[in-house]
Amino acid sequence: MDRSRITLRPFKPSDAEDLLPWAGDDRVTKYGRWKTLETKEEASIFIDQLCIPHPWRRSICVYDQSVGFVSALPGSGDERCRADMGYAVAVGNWGKGIATAAVKMAVPQVFDEFPQLRRVQAFVNVDNTASQRVLEKAGFTKDGLMRKYFYLKGQIQDVLVFSILSPDSD
Repeated sequence: MDRSRITLRPFKPSDAEDLLPWAGDDRVTKYGRWKTLETKEEASIFIDQLCIPHPWRRSICVYDQSVGFVSALPGSGDERCRADMGYAVAVGNWGKGIATAAVKMAVPQVFDEFPQLRRVQAFVNVDNTASQRVLEKAGFTKDGLMRKYFYLKGQIQDVLVFSILSPDSD
C-alpha cells in the first residue's frame, strides 16, 4: 500500500455508502462501542449524528474512499489533559499498515488542535492483539492492564491502556 494515498479528513454525508462495508461488518465492530450498521440509512444517521458533530473524528481514506475512522475525544474539567483515541479499518484493509499510518497522522493533529492535551490514550481489549500492535507501531506505550474495566456489548472487559505523550508534556 502506497502510504501517500492514505489521508484523514472530516466525514461528509456522501461517505455513507463507503462506511457501510466496514461499519456493517461484525469483525470490525466486534471491539467497538457502536452496533453493527445494517443499512445505508443507518450509515447516514451514524455520520450525521455521531461523526460530523464529534470533536475530532476523521475518515481514514485511501484514494479519498472512506475505509475506516480515527477519533480522539478530549476530556473536560480535571480530565482536560487527556483524550481517548479509537479507530477501525475495513477488513479488506487489515494488515496493510493503514490503521498504523492513520494513528501516526492523527496524533500530532490532535495535539495541535487541542493544545491543553498532554496525553492521548487508547483502551484495547486484551484479545485484540492487532490493535495493540497498531498502537505500539504508532509509538504508544503500554501503560497497563485494567481488569473488568467496562462493559462492551453486554460483557465485562479486561483492557490494556496505551498512551502517547505530547512533546510539550515535560
